[in-house]
Amino acid sequence: MKRQIIFLLAFLAVSGSNVQAQKPNRISYIDMEYILANVPEYQEASAQLEERVQQWKTELEKDLKKVEALRIALEQERPLLTKELIEEKEAIIAFEESKIAEYQQKRFGTNGDFILQKKQLIQPIQDQVFNAIQDIGVQRNYDFIFDRTSNVGMVFSAEKHNISDQVLRSINRASKREQLDSKDEISKMEVEENRSVEEDVVITEKQKEIEATKKEREAFIEERKKQREEVRAAKQAEFDARRAKVLEERNRKTDSIENIRKLKTGEKIKTDNNN
Repeated sequence: MKRQIIFLLAFLAVSGSNVQAQKPNRISYIDMEYILANVPEYQEASAQLEERVQQWKTELEKDLKKVEALRIALEQERPLLTKELIEEKEAIIAFEESKIAEYQQKRFGTNGDFILQKKQLIQPIQDQVFNAIQDIGVQRNYDFIFDRTSNVGMVFSAEKHNISDQVLRSINRASKREQLDSKDEISKMEVEENRSVEEDVVITEKQKEIEATKKEREAFIEERKKQREEVRAAKQAEFDARRAKVLEERNRKTDSIENIRKLKTGEKIKTDNNN
């Protein structure tokens, strides 16, 4: 049944492509089990994991036999034991069984050691195989590659068959349509809905170019503004320095004239050293 589904998908892919572009798709398939069976690293990792699993199973069997021996001994001794002793031995057996259940969960549970170590040992090799499939699919221009031994089915698809953006666009448009009120807005939305993905890409690229030009213009204006402010600040500093120099020269001349006047009148000249 699984293989029938895979090849049905392949047939539909070919048919759909022929209807749209009159060009057959390039489709192939792999046998993942065969590939992994012939990868030495995978076999080595699997052997290591199997060795650990057998060790865990041996420990479990040992504990199970221990509990079974306790249960048999209790049944044999039950007629000779008091009620208190029977309850005590039953409690011991229940405790040992709970320990076994915990061990099973630890080793083979959903988040147990088996799952974790399988990922650590085998997942990297499976990823390597998957990456090799992707490389081959791109290099040889395949449209689809299927795995006939996997429940996943398709393991490679050319990006041109990815309609995820179309789905998102449809969802977004449906959401926007619910928020529209005027006829003009609805008409504009209908025009957008009739555009193809390629047309949307072109429009998006143009919008990006407009936005980039706008940002470049704003950056240029900001830089020119910064330069003008720097020039204005430099001129202001130069003016302040020249003004201070003129004031200093004027004060010096004023002091000289005052000193000359005092000499003529016989007044004491005030110097920096006088208090």
